[in-house]
Amino acid sequence: MRRLESWIFALALLVAAACVGFFTSRYAVRADWSTGGRASIAAESQAVLDRLPGPVEVVSYASPSGELRANIGAFMERYQRAKRDLTLRFVDPEKDPAAMRELGISNDGAMIIHYKNRVQRLDDSLTERSMSNALERLARGGERIVGFVTGDGERLPGGKANADLGTFMTQFEARGLRSVPLNFGQVQAVPEHTDLVVLASPSAPLSPAAVQALVDYVGNGGNLLWLAEPGDLDLGVKPLADALGVRLLPGVLVDGQGASLNLTDPRQIVQVSYPPHPITHGFTLTTLFPQAAGLAKVSGTDWTVAAFLRTGEQSWTAFHGIANDQPSTIRYDAAAGELRGPLDFGFAQTRLSPSPEKNEQRVVVVGDGDFLANTFVGNGGNRALGERIFDWLLGDDALVALPPRGAPDRVLELTQARLDVLTLVFLVGLPVFLAAMGGFIAWRRRRR
Repeated sequence: MRRLESWIFALALLVAAACVGFFTSRYAVRADWSTGGRASIAAESQAVLDRLPGPVEVVSYASPSGELRANIGAFMERYQRAKRDLTLRFVDPEKDPAAMRELGISNDGAMIIHYKNRVQRLDDSLTERSMSNALERLARGGERIVGFVTGDGERLPGGKANADLGTFMTQFEARGLRSVPLNFGQVQAVPEHTDLVVLASPSAPLSPAAVQALVDYVGNGGNLLWLAEPGDLDLGVKPLADALGVRLLPGVLVDGQGASLNLTDPRQIVQVSYPPHPITHGFTLTTLFPQAAGLAKVSGTDWTVAAFLRTGEQSWTAFHGIANDQPSTIRYDAAAGELRGPLDFGFAQTRLSPSPEKNEQRVVVVGDGDFLANTFVGNGGNRALGERIFDWLLGDDALVALPPRGAPDRVLELTQARLDVLTLVFLVGLPVFLAAMGGFIAWRRRRR
């Protein structure tokens, strides 16, 4: 009986092994157990692929010698797992040098991505960011034209000065944007096919013609980003504010809750949580706004206005002491007409577009432009928030809520109490323990 049971067990084991071999030869199961799923493409890349219905062909001009093709194939395999109709084809650059010269390809490993009738080249280093940027340019359907108003001391999109936007725009232009200057001293209106106009903190009064051109642009259904600053209404932009149904509050916003984050200047507004809006949906990064103006919406307009940036309970609009280097002297003065918070300083506005070519018109007004300036764009989530604003204004809603890519354990946050404990353990406790153990071992050896 026992021998029969042994034969049955052995037969069952062979059948199970045969079944495992049969199914593993026909089906593949993959699991990514890395922290944050870093062995797979990011949610950002997946969202870009989702915006590319239909086949995508990637042609790699890589030499068959060496390990370059194997590395490219392993890299692209992650994308192919996420999109089954994405194909990779290799071409030996040495066999068709004429075609290489015609395509302008000179480096080994260059890639051409084909989607429908669109083509994107990838000549730089092969990273997920560069590949996803190229795919995103295909998804956008070509470059988006962003006009930056210039000529009145505005922040320059390609400038390297502290107040300019060069760092932010250089990184963002890789995703399919092209910034162009828009000087109303040389043109009378916003050119056609401009997808977005940015008015970035002018420091000099705008001419009436420039303001009227912006008002006409908005009236015709154009999308606008206005990075305002405290005191901008003195620059002749009130007609634009009226057209948008927005009022800039006098004074500078100050907020006492920044002290909990070791900020000594209450004029620096820190955003940790955000009012609900598609721009800030799922956004958890901290942002910093050095000096902001409060905003208020005007009733009786056809704009739907939603605030996505708001100060805390300890905030107010300060009129006095805001221009000196001693922010500790700033005090709330109700008699002067200062308003207590919470106060809005970021509006996202929509309405039915007056243009028959678009369904919805979108405008964003932020009471501070410093948060995207070269000096501050690297603080916390400033750059990520700026990208979300641009994506939303350009109608790329699928790209707005993309999480920032990176290792989840890049930053070690320790309270002072935990830091004290670690100091005692490693600088005091561990040396004392090792010395005691050494003394004990020496004492034991002497007794022998």
